[in-house]
Amino acid sequence: MMLFTQTTFIGIDPTAGNRPITYAALNRDLKLLALGTGDLDTVAAFVGGQQSAFVAVNGPPRPNQGLMKQPQIRESLHPAPRPGRWKGFRVAEYLLSQRGIRTPRTPANPENCPAWMRRGFDIYKRLAELDYQPYPVEETPRQWLEVYPHASFTILLGCQPFPKSTFEGRVQRQLLLYNQGVKIPDPMRVFEEITRYRLLHGILPLNDLHTQSELDALMAAFAAWVAATSPQASTLLGHPDEGQIVLPAPLAL
Repeated sequence: MMLFTQTTFIGIDPTAGNRPITYAALNRDLKLLALGTGDLDTVAAFVGGQQSAFVAVNGPPRPNQGLMKQPQIRESLHPAPRPGRWKGFRVAEYLLSQRGIRTPRTPANPENCPAWMRRGFDIYKRLAELDYQPYPVEETPRQWLEVYPHASFTILLGCQPFPKSTFEGRVQRQLLLYNQGVKIPDPMRVFEEITRYRLLHGILPLNDLHTQSELDALMAAFAAWVAATSPQASTLLGHPDEGQIVLPAPLAL
């Protein structure tokens, strides 16, 4: 059994379009060690400097491998997909949809993948070059895993979250992470500092409220922490040949 006292749990969010990649790092006690942005080289240098780390990336590791076109794969799923449907999706994407969670479809042709997805492929390639192995592997100090923060927030909340670009969506996500034990500011303090004067003059004290990319990176890091320290409390959805999404909650499969 591995000891996690010196292990870092890192979340990477490459989904910000042309903006820099956002990353967050937590320690064993869910204390925030790092929260920043940078290009691929910056992020690779950070994860490469870790002796022991679980790195969660918000995005698929590779293009669609076409498994949902194979009869034996389709017949093994519960519920089984309807004939002719879902052939252009990954297994993990189909399984999430059956739980009412919408997810971006991963194309089979890399050229048809959105820019953020191709950036994610580059991140996984760098992780492999740095000797990171796909989770779960016993007694391996460097592991990577695929996550989907929207699904993690939805499952832990028990409902669809507010849109992440909105003020209430950011407060909701940060409050969930705070309640899960992540050492970040309590977002409810924002409301304590809102006064008539500040509202009338367009002044909102939002310095302690994280951005949507930071919150996705923090959730990714939290999912990595759950998967590493309490694997029985996490769920792997999908097929390992094309990518399994790790969720920080136990689900019936």
